[in-house]
Amino acid sequence: MKPKINQNIVENFLIENREAYYRLAYSYVHNKDDALDIVQDAICKALGSSKSLNDPTAIKSWFYRIVVNTSLDFIRKNKRLVYVEDEDLEVLGPSKSDQYVDFDLQQALEKLPTMSKTIITLRFFEDMTFEEIAQILDQNINTVKTRFYTSIRKLRIELDDIAEFH
Repeated sequence: MKPKINQNIVENFLIENREAYYRLAYSYVHNKDDALDIVQDAICKALGSSKSLNDPTAIKSWFYRIVVNTSLDFIRKNKRLVYVEDEDLEVLGPSKSDQYVDFDLQQALEKLPTMSKTIITLRFFEDMTFEEIAQILDQNINTVKTRFYTSIRKLRIELDDIAEFH
């Protein structure tokens, strides 16, 4: 019989790993304040439902799932259009020296479907295994692998298109 998780274990785990959860939330919304709000909301949800978590080895995937779902909920609730004046676009346009080294990668990721983006983010930026990703997304591991390799092909095509454009 596996030991039950108490509130202190959950709290300590969340504190120790808060930067990883912030990075994950930020990868969805690209805004510091929104990412912090998502993490705070996810922590509240986790603390409120921590009694339902019975397996201490599942805490990581359990909370990642909460962060992913909270991020997706936030995006659905807060879809916004931002209007920018033409003059502002000229000021914000490309500069001679690009200070964002991975801007093309970020741009290509944004063009992928949400599930593809999630799998790529968890695999490469959070260094998770396919098993962990399958647990987080509550999907079969073979489904995750298939979506991962399909997403990689789409990402490669997007990056090639961006490179040809420049």
